Amino acid sequence: MQIIKNLVEKHYDSIVSLRRHFHTYPELSTQEFNTQQRILEELSALGLTPRKMAGTGVIAKLQGALPGKTIAIRADIDALELQDECGKPYQSQNPGVCHACGHDGHTAMLIGVAKTLVELKDRLAGTIIFLFQPSEECFPGGAALMVEEGALADVDAIIGTHLWQSLSAGTSGISYNRMMASPDSFTITIKGRGGHGSMPHQTVDALLVGAQVVTALHTIISRNIDPLEQAVLSIGSFKSGDTFNIIPDTATLIGTVRSFTMDIKKIVFDRMEQIVSGICLAAGATFQIDKNLGFPPVINNPQIAEVFANASVETLGAENTLTIDPVMGGEDFSVYLEKVPGAFIFIGTGNKDKGIIYPQHHPKFDIDEKALAYGTETMVRAALKLSSSKENFKR
Repeated sequence: MQIIKNLVEKHYDSIVSLRRHFHTYPELSTQEFNTQQRILEELSALGLTPRKMAGTGVIAKLQGALPGKTIAIRADIDALELQDECGKPYQSQNPGVCHACGHDGHTAMLIGVAKTLVELKDRLAGTIIFLFQPSEECFPGGAALMVEEGALADVDAIIGTHLWQSLSAGTSGISYNRMMASPDSFTITIKGRGGHGSMPHQTVDALLVGAQVVTALHTIISRNIDPLEQAVLSIGSFKSGDTFNIIPDTATLIGTVRSFTMDIKKIVFDRMEQIVSGICLAAGATFQIDKNLGFPPVINNPQIAEVFANASVETLGAENTLTIDPVMGGEDFSVYLEKVPGAFIFIGTGNKDKGIIYPQHHPKFDIDEKALAYGTETMVRAALKLSSSKENFKR
């Protein structure tokens, strides 16, 4: 329908303005109070009756004029603990806090979806639930609390988008099954016996033991996981010792495991325990492994993903609607997908010609704002298709 494109164009400037506002005044997980207030004001101005949920989140409902299904659309609203260096007039005014993952755009787009669908209310079938979720960046995430407080009550399906820098603006990417991995973290603490750097024979060198552990852990994926399966193990932090002439008694390793199944997760952590135990036993050190099991993987429902992809085709064209491989990043959108069928799509934001080349979670991250229109229109089209569908959605 051309009217959808026309309405999105009508609201485009306001969507961009909202995105820049949220980018200028970002708030960390569980602290999105001003963001929440602005969302409440915007939705109330549309004649909706939004209410607070999950602390700093928002939920609102739009009832269509025609009978149909209930479809939820979710946006995450929190920012990252990072100094913004985008260098634009809308650079963050909150020191050490930055929308470097696109959640400012997600929030603005969902408000844009609400503005568009309100104008299409007379031809809207069913009910649309707008979910503005806090705390996606901070485990255990805000999705679980949203669900606990009834966000998915009577919902037939859910959709969500993520602005994605590695895809060019004007394209989208979707998978019809695995979309994003389950992100787990771990901390390994190794205890040895410290001493003078000139007398290593009197010590149990925790730094040396830690170095051996780091090397050995990286064999798990290459030697214990089926090469046709997807998994990642990365060490992000290795700290031991403070000065040149003291052999340290402690080493701390922090890392992440990414996987798509519980079987693979179990293999990785079981082998981690065996490797660390064996190396420490041989060296005379002791250890402790603390695991933090994160969100489930994002597994798209093929039926919903196909509808979402068709909405993207109508927005961007078939040649720009890409079937992509799964990515190993994590997202608590998966929590909703464990309850109701749904799908997640990436909307490209990269543009080398405009210098928009920095990845998510980089201090210079920014987006090609044309993507805001593409994402808004794709979600509107998908919501209309799903809410009027006569098919039974199966998990």
